[in-house]
This record gives sequence, C-alpha cells and structure tokens, in this order.
Amino acid sequence: MKLYKSVWLSGVAVLAIAACSSTNMGITTKVKAKLAADPVVKAHQINVDTNGSVVTLTGNIDSAEAKERALALARETEGVTQVRDMISVRTSEVTGDAPDPNRTLGGIMDDGTISMRVKDRLRDDPMVKARNIDVDTRQGVVYLTGSVANDAERDQAIRLAKETEGVRNVEANLTVGAS
Repeated sequence: MKLYKSVWLSGVAVLAIAACSSTNMGITTKVKAKLAADPVVKAHQINVDTNGSVVTLTGNIDSAEAKERALALARETEGVTQVRDMISVRTSEVTGDAPDPNRTLGGIMDDGTISMRVKDRLRDDPMVKARNIDVDTRQGVVYLTGSVANDAERDQAIRLAKETEGVRNVEANLTVGAS
C-alpha cells in the first residue's frame, strides 16, 4: 500500500510540475533558471515577468553581450511566445576617477544606499507605481528601468530620483503606456 501511495504522489507531483511549466510562474521560473546557470548573464541584475507566455526582461546590466545572451535564453525557453526587451546596458558620462579626497565621511554615500532612498521615494509617492520601476545606481548615477502609465508618472519618477541626496545624474529607460 505504501508503494502505491508513493508512486501515486510522485505521479501527482510530475503532473503538477508539467502543468506549472506552461503557467506564467512556470515560464518565469524556467527563464530565471537559465539566466542563473549562464556564465555571461548576471541573473541578479535582470527581473523576469511573464504574462500570457510573453516574457518581459527588465534591469540594468553591465554589457551588451550579457543583454543579448539573456534575450536569447528567454526566447529559447519552452512556452515563451514573445520576449519584451526592457533591459538597459549601463552607460554613463561619469568617469571612474577616485572621489574627491576632501569630502567628509558624512558626505560619502554608497550606491546601494542611494538606490534604497530612490526606491523609498518612488514607493511613497502616490503618482508613481514603484513596483514597475527597477532602480540601480553606479557611481551616483541612478538608472530607472521599467514601465509607467503616462508621461506625468515618468517625469515624477525622474524628478524624485534627481532630488534624492547623493544622486549625480539620472538615466531613465521608462516605457510610457505599458504599465
């Protein structure tokens, strides 16, 4: 009896996995797994969202090669019918020069803290839907990637980011009307 029950439970698990593989969550999981296993792509820099077998990739990554590889992996994933590219490759006019040695310790703010402050401001603003915007910061340059409902929301997100302490510049890759 135990063997029958064990075989039955295994069969149910296999059916559940097979059913989930064609759902939004199942497709998202498969794409994320491919990105995580790839040596070129830094999966933690890319957000994956699936809606009706259409996969949207968002984020700010370090190289065009990683972007192309991520898009190819998503397109090759079983169950994916279309891939929406909302990935930005980091570029900046800011040089990698050492910071001014005359800055006070209180004036030095790391990029993670800046990103967190920008995210908090976006989340707390009633006009901006922060869940649709990825925030990443490099050397004080804030990269906003994602989708917004309209130009007013886009302008507000950029304004909030620019007004955040420690932000040197804002690069926005926000799609209007896709929120």
